[in-house]
Amino acid sequence: MSSGKQLAHIYEKRFSGHENYRNRIWKILVKEFFSKWIRHTDHILDLGCGYGEFINHAKCKVRHAMDLNPKSQSRLDDKIVFHKQDCSEPWKIDQNSLDLIFTSNFFEHLPKKESLDRTIHEINKALKSGGRLIAMGPNISVLKGKYWDFWDHHVALSDQSVCELLQIHDFRIERSFSKFLPYNMVRVKERPFFLVSLYLKFPVLWKLFGKQFLIIAQKV
Repeated sequence: MSSGKQLAHIYEKRFSGHENYRNRIWKILVKEFFSKWIRHTDHILDLGCGYGEFINHAKCKVRHAMDLNPKSQSRLDDKIVFHKQDCSEPWKIDQNSLDLIFTSNFFEHLPKKESLDRTIHEINKALKSGGRLIAMGPNISVLKGKYWDFWDHHVALSDQSVCELLQIHDFRIERSFSKFLPYNMVRVKERPFFLVSLYLKFPVLWKLFGKQFLIIAQKV
């Protein structure tokens, strides 16, 4: 099975029946939290976009999405520019053209550390000076063995290791949280949507329930 077809198969198995719930959760996350880093004039890329839960809700001038899953494009708004490619290979996006790159639960799926290192290099090239990377992902320092509960997790990452890698590539870390959102939205009971809004307003809850890191870094 090719990597693209395998990704499509994994997504269908893992997220089938959860699509509407995930989409509504992400609508809240973008509107009530991530929108503070999004301007209407921005050019944004959703890296490892999956089914487009983030980028479909982002309000900005130009929207890009990148993923190897061939089914991703069918889930994206018509005006989103889709890039089906390996993110560790040279990007077909102009250098110094993006204001923001967002990625969630993606870095750990790359096959090895060298792939992530090359991806960060491409991120740096594509961002404008002063542009930002917002990265979320499961934190192995918090999850311990549960980090490996998903078959396609390959690279073990913590907030500290990702921050160090970004600094190696000359990013400035603006904010770093070792605990932000809970681990995942599958294999768990669906929660009322008002609880998501409440959770975002009280960072003390992040320290109790958060299992994913959140890092905001700026290209210098």
